[in-house]
Amino acid sequence: MIRHQEVRLIGEDGQQLGIMSSQKALEIAEEANLDLVEISPQANPPVCKIMDYGKFRFELLKKQKEAKKNQKVIELKEIWLSMTIDVGDLNVKAKQAIKFLSQGNKVKVSIKMRGRQNAHSNIGIDVMNRFFELVKESAVMEKKPLTEGRNILMILAPIKA
Repeated sequence: MIRHQEVRLIGEDGQQLGIMSSQKALEIAEEANLDLVEISPQANPPVCKIMDYGKFRFELLKKQKEAKKNQKVIELKEIWLSMTIDVGDLNVKAKQAIKFLSQGNKVKVSIKMRGRQNAHSNIGIDVMNRFFELVKESAVMEKKPLTEGRNILMILAPIKA
C-alpha cells in the first residue's frame, strides 16, 4: 500500500538501513516474514519500519486499555432542595453533598420553583447561599446560583488537595 518511490527504511531492531526504493524495502520485509509499515509519511523521504503489525496493534490497544483503566471519571451528582426547606433537612442534604464531594464528584444543587415562588426567586438564592455556607470547607462554587426559567441551579466542585 506504500506508493512512494523512495523510503527511508528502519530495521526490526531499530537500526537505520538507509534510503531505498519501496519495492526493495518490501522485499526485505517479506524475507524476514514481517510487515513494512509507514511510520512518518510527511518526512522527505517517508520513513518506513519493518515490524510485525499485528503485534504492534495488540500492544497499542493494550496500552490504551491500561490508560483508560487508570482514569478517574468525574460524575455530576444532583441534590434537590426546596425554597421552604428547614434547617435539619438542609443539614442532611449538606452531609450528602459533602460525601459526594469527598468522592471527587461535582454536585449540582437545584431548586424547582412552583406557583407564587417564581415571584420570589431571591428567597431560593438565599437558601442556596445558606447551603453553600454548610459545605464550603469541602467545596468551591463553580457556578453561582442562577435562576434559569423555573429552576435555580448552582454547581459545586471539590476543593483540590
